[in-house]
Amino acid sequence: MPKLRKALIQDAENIHRLINSYANQGLMLARSRNMVYECIREFTIAEDDNGEFLGVGGLHIIWEDLAEIRALAIEPKAVGRGLGKSIVEALVEEAKQLGIKRVFSLTYQKEFFEHCGFRLISKEEMPTKVWKECINCPKFPNCDELAMIRDLEQ
Repeated sequence: MPKLRKALIQDAENIHRLINSYANQGLMLARSRNMVYECIREFTIAEDDNGEFLGVGGLHIIWEDLAEIRALAIEPKAVGRGLGKSIVEALVEEAKQLGIKRVFSLTYQKEFFEHCGFRLISKEEMPTKVWKECINCPKFPNCDELAMIRDLEQ
């Protein structure tokens, strides 16, 4: 059974490699190595009993009542085992412990996030603060990701 843990600095290269392998397929946005290192504390890692890296997801705090689940990626050989949902639930629990009331994701994986309790919303409903990183995205201003949100019961 895979286990979840907070990322360590030695996970950064695996995180960077996995995220960008999906980004190269157009399935998620690329992340710079610099971003991965700067945000290492945001990431939760899934690994097997032997410590082999299987996946990652991050919880990025936006404001007092809002956080983003981002950079969710599972090693291709581990897809379909429920790791993605396990990581999302761990990140949701972390958000609840911090007192955050809502989590969102900008994603291409609508059905997956619906299965995790998120609902589709218009990007225009999101606060301006959400878009602070978008200016650096190669898809700006023509973003084709979907905004999905989950309200958390405290």
